[in-house]
Amino acid sequence: MKNFPRIIFYGTPEFAVASLTRLVEEGYHVVAVVTAPDKPSGRGLTLNISPVKRYATVAGLPVLQPVNMKDPSFVDALRQLKPDLQIVIAFRMMPVGVWSLPALGTFNLHASILPQYRGAAPINWAIINGEKETGLTTFMLNEKIDEGRIICSERTAIGSDENAGELHDRLMILGKDLVIRTVDLIAAGKVPGVSHEQMAGPDIVLKPAPKIYKEDCRINWNGYTHTIYNFIRGLTPHPGVFCDLAMPDGSSQVLKVHRALPEITDVPVLPGVFFLDGKEDLKVSTKDGYLHLTEVQLAGRKPMIIGDFLRGHAFLFT
Repeated sequence: MKNFPRIIFYGTPEFAVASLTRLVEEGYHVVAVVTAPDKPSGRGLTLNISPVKRYATVAGLPVLQPVNMKDPSFVDALRQLKPDLQIVIAFRMMPVGVWSLPALGTFNLHASILPQYRGAAPINWAIINGEKETGLTTFMLNEKIDEGRIICSERTAIGSDENAGELHDRLMILGKDLVIRTVDLIAAGKVPGVSHEQMAGPDIVLKPAPKIYKEDCRINWNGYTHTIYNFIRGLTPHPGVFCDLAMPDGSSQVLKVHRALPEITDVPVLPGVFFLDGKEDLKVSTKDGYLHLTEVQLAGRKPMIIGDFLRGHAFLFT
C-alpha cells in the first residue's frame, strides 16, 4: 500500500465509485469513505444505501455517514483519521471546517472544463446547449462553489447523438485517471493551481449549470428542432423530458420522450402537432421541422420503442 498521502474520500452516486475503485486497486491509502446517510425508499421503506457505501463496504473501508457535516463528533472523527488529503466527487457542499482539515487540502472532480458549467448539472447543460466538447476538471476546494484553483483537466468530444447518460458513463471512466494524476501531482508538490480568471479570459461568456427540477423538463414544441433535440438528449435518462398527451376522453396523460430523431423542413408547420405515419413512425412538429419519436413512455408504464408503443396506442393519434 502506498503510505502517502492518507486520503478520505467523499462521494455518493455511481459516478464516484469508479474513481474510488481505482484508488483502492492502485494501493492508495484510503483511510475512510464519507457518503450520504441510508434512506428509506419504496412502499416497504427498505433502506437504500449509496453506490459508494456499497463498494466501500465490500472493499472493507471505514464508512462515515453524517447527517450534519458540522456536527462536532463527525469533525472530530475526521481529525482522528489524520488525513493528508481529501477527494470529493459528486457530494454535497462541505463546510470550511471539513474541507480545510487536511494539510494538502481537498480537491473535487467536476464534470466540465472549468470555469465553464459551474453548478450541479454540468453534463446535462453541456448537451442541452449543443456543446461539441466537454470534459473534466480537478480543483482545490475553497469558500466559493466550483471556483477553487484548477489542477488538471481532460477534454472529450460530445457525440452528435450522445445523451446525458452515455456521456456520464464515459466521463466516469475518464475521471478515474484524472483523479490518480491529481493525487500524484499533489503528493509530489507539483500542483499548478491555475485560477479561474486565468482560464476564462476577459472575453469569454461563462455558462452556468444549475440544478434541474421537474418543472424544467417539459418540452416546448414551439422551439427549433435541434434545440428540442438537444434538450431531450441532455435530460435523458434522468430526470427525463415530458409533454402532455391528449386522451380520447378529454383528459391528458404525461408522455416521456427518451429518444428522438430530428428532421428539418422548409415547409411551414404548426408546432406541437403529432403525426402518425404508418405503424412505425410518430413525429411531432416544431418551429422548423419535426422530431421523430423513437422511444417513449406513458406515465406508470415501461419505456417502449415507438413501433411497440404504436401497436397499443396508435388510436391516440388518429
